[in-house]
Amino acid sequence: MPQNANITISQRRAEIQKLFRRNESMSIAQLAKKLSVSEMTVRRDLDWLERKGRVRRTHGGAITTERMTFEFDFVARRQANRAAKQAIARRAVKLVSPGDKLILDAGTTTLELAHLLKDFENLTVITPSLAVASELQYSPGVQTVLLGGVIRKGSPDLNGLVTETVLDMFMADIAFQGADGIGDDGALYTADMHMAKVDQKIRSRARRTYVLADSTKLGRPALTRHGFLQQVDALITDENLPPRRKKHLRRLGAEVILAPVKT
Repeated sequence: MPQNANITISQRRAEIQKLFRRNESMSIAQLAKKLSVSEMTVRRDLDWLERKGRVRRTHGGAITTERMTFEFDFVARRQANRAAKQAIARRAVKLVSPGDKLILDAGTTTLELAHLLKDFENLTVITPSLAVASELQYSPGVQTVLLGGVIRKGSPDLNGLVTETVLDMFMADIAFQGADGIGDDGALYTADMHMAKVDQKIRSRARRTYVLADSTKLGRPALTRHGFLQQVDALITDENLPPRRKKHLRRLGAEVILAPVKT
């Protein structure tokens, strides 16, 4: 079968990974047909992907690995409503000054904020997030403190008694934390019950706390409630929040800051 000359090797390997995202296992013949390339080309690509830990070869094909599934899940969560998350991060970074000590939780919106902090000087960032720590590790002006703990299944962050205990060592100027859902009563929710105590502890170790959550999270409870908007300094969300919901939250005593989304 003639090779498809319209895509590069890296594009073809990325496409193979996308195919595995939809299908846990595929044969070499199936992949060759999908990509319009030879089976020999597919074998070389699978050998490369296996060396990178993305797939595991089987007789006549390959299957996805847990690592690859995890990476896809995390990337998908980060990409969801990303324009809104980036807008929220741009608004939140205006609250930060050189010399500040910050706590950033493990949310994907706080990860967008971490990206904007990389060029700051004399900043300390305390976090349970492996992704946030990785984002900041080469920033010369940022001292990054990665909390200890148990790595949460399916997510690059830490939780548990060790995380909670180590947090007691610190006091920060500002905490930024996300939310998997925010109820109509202003309740803050996380989808993982093991993170609830960490979220509560983060708020207790900062002089000010801001919740960073895009407007799709409003009116959408998740598994575990860990607090209320009325307990934090403000919710920073995107400008797509319906005016009626903004008014309702303010009537509850919650401060709401809207961030403009670039188009």
